[in-house]
Amino acid sequence: MLRVLTDDDIAEVLDIGELLDVVEGGLIAQYQGTIERPQRPHLPLGVGLENDHPLGTGLVMPAYVHGSQYFVTKLVGLFEGNRKRGLPTIQGSILIIDARTGQALGLLDGTRITDARTGCVGGVAARALCDGPVTLGVLGAGQQARWQTRAIAHGCGVDEVRVYSPSMSREVCAEDLVDEGIPARAVESPVAAVEGADIVVTATTSNEPVFPRAALESDVIVIAVGAFTPEMQEIEAAVVEDAIQVFGDVPEEVAHTGDIGLADIDPDKIAPLGGLITGDIGRTEGGGIVLVESVGSAVFDAVVSEHLFERAQHAELGVTLPFQ
Repeated sequence: MLRVLTDDDIAEVLDIGELLDVVEGGLIAQYQGTIERPQRPHLPLGVGLENDHPLGTGLVMPAYVHGSQYFVTKLVGLFEGNRKRGLPTIQGSILIIDARTGQALGLLDGTRITDARTGCVGGVAARALCDGPVTLGVLGAGQQARWQTRAIAHGCGVDEVRVYSPSMSREVCAEDLVDEGIPARAVESPVAAVEGADIVVTATTSNEPVFPRAALESDVIVIAVGAFTPEMQEIEAAVVEDAIQVFGDVPEEVAHTGDIGLADIDPDKIAPLGGLITGDIGRTEGGGIVLVESVGSAVFDAVVSEHLFERAQHAELGVTLPFQ
């Protein structure tokens, strides 16, 4: 039988506090090499439907964590035009396969899972790098800005959240976070979001830097989650070059983003975030900029999907269909 889980089903069993530990486990497994994760292809989608230009980007993301009951593959698309359609920019579907037999067991709406697991990378990093509640500056006002904020609030706590986006979506984002009990407010400029912040999150699809290097405090954590191609850049090269430590969730892929590729930095300087979590890599003493770059990994999809699938099975959620 194939269990089909909708977004509402996923929302019913999702607890971000639990997911922080699940994603942390995925980061450790990836760091220790107890996974199978082929390189994910990116392909243009929609060429020829309206003109000769792509309408979006598609990714295929399979992964298996050693010892897991399941093999997981996600099909995901990034469509900027969805904002005008009233649809999420990121769309995803996740297929869960029995690792013993190859039988398809689950089909999950992957949009919320993608947002939550990406947010949890920031939350795990904040929890590893901070001792207590922080002032958080957020650049971007979409779903990922919300999920990063939720995860950091759970991971280390927040005293204040300042949200900036060029559009009035910043007001809506801040109001949504306040409704969830998070002390957030919209601000009028990137500088107003960044100045005095303990943590700065960039969660945009920008191809150029979204805040000035000069606005950063001397001792700050920057968590950048938006750039995943060589053309995308949220962070000025000076931020990367001035950082005393640079961590990546997938260092070899982080090195090819615009944030890193356009800076004068040795890719070998990018340390695995999993090594920070295990304690194999310590935080440099004396303060300074610490940069965490995230491009995401199918491993995170796998561990989160397995966790939520099993919770949904226990709660008898979703629809079951004969499939084979």
